[in-house]
Amino acid sequence: MAVQDIAYVELYTKNKVTAVDYFVSAMGFTRVADSVEVDRSSVLLRQGDVQLVITSGQGIGKFLDEFGDGVADIAMTCDDVAATREAAVKAGARPVGFAEDRSAVSAFGGVRHSLLPSTGTAEHRLPPGRRWVATPSEPVGPAGPAARIRLLDHIAVCLEGGSLAECADFYQNAFAFSRYSSEYVALGGQAMDSIVVRSASGRVTFTLVAPDPTKNPGQLDAFLERNGGAGVQHLAFLVDDIIPAVHEFRERGVEFLSTPGTYYDLLLERFPEMWDQITELLAAQVLADRDEWGHLLQLFSRSPYERNTLFFELIQRQGSRGFGSANIRALYEAVERDRLTAR
Repeated sequence: MAVQDIAYVELYTKNKVTAVDYFVSAMGFTRVADSVEVDRSSVLLRQGDVQLVITSGQGIGKFLDEFGDGVADIAMTCDDVAATREAAVKAGARPVGFAEDRSAVSAFGGVRHSLLPSTGTAEHRLPPGRRWVATPSEPVGPAGPAARIRLLDHIAVCLEGGSLAECADFYQNAFAFSRYSSEYVALGGQAMDSIVVRSASGRVTFTLVAPDPTKNPGQLDAFLERNGGAGVQHLAFLVDDIIPAVHEFRERGVEFLSTPGTYYDLLLERFPEMWDQITELLAAQVLADRDEWGHLLQLFSRSPYERNTLFFELIQRQGSRGFGSANIRALYEAVERDRLTAR
């Protein structure tokens, strides 16, 4: 019943044209297929090993009313679909659909997991039950952004306070994930707790975060209120060279969270071996951290959606396998600054 990989992430949106343009024009995704059904229409986007499905239409109105634009399905491939579905239901998931080549179960909030076989052609890694038509090649025009994204490094999930351990246990029991790490971040009178769970294959990672219910309400409570409950907070895209990617994405309309100059003063004290990179990191506003295996570089976007919920991350790993304790705090502080400024 082992989960192998993420087949695709499906995002529900009120405005498919704007959402698709954001990923294609600003982030370098390619439109590869379209599906038009009675109550919804979808676009399949691809870059590297990442597949995004952008869907709109009357058939998803209930989700949009409750949660707004956001991730509705994280589809995963597994070595035995029936056994994985059975384990997930036994662990507390609800069956939310079944077809000959597909099984789906509830996950958290309004998000589900479609379960697909790990073998087969590329067509088996698309949402089944839809008529997919390849998108015609567009005429040669101005060059778009370079394809910089390689894969989906991890998915961050925001949960209700007090439900973190239960959700981590669910992924262990349902999908044979293991707990990789945990982190507690306190900032003033508020705090965040997190647990990272990862598949045995190492190719599916969820960072589960939740507010500490014993502390004052903070940014995660605000996310939960805007999102109508638990949901995907951000998608983290792995890139090979983050600095040119950030500059290009920013020029094409992606808004990133700002980083105070004092961060880089402290960074130089912490990592004197990175002195030759500090100027470039400061110019791009990129964060840096390290673990026992190496360094990681990362930066987080602002949410492009009306409810200010789902956002995106670019991450470059220079040997690092973790998430950077200092950067977890830096992200929390950056989102908090942005939240207070937007009031």
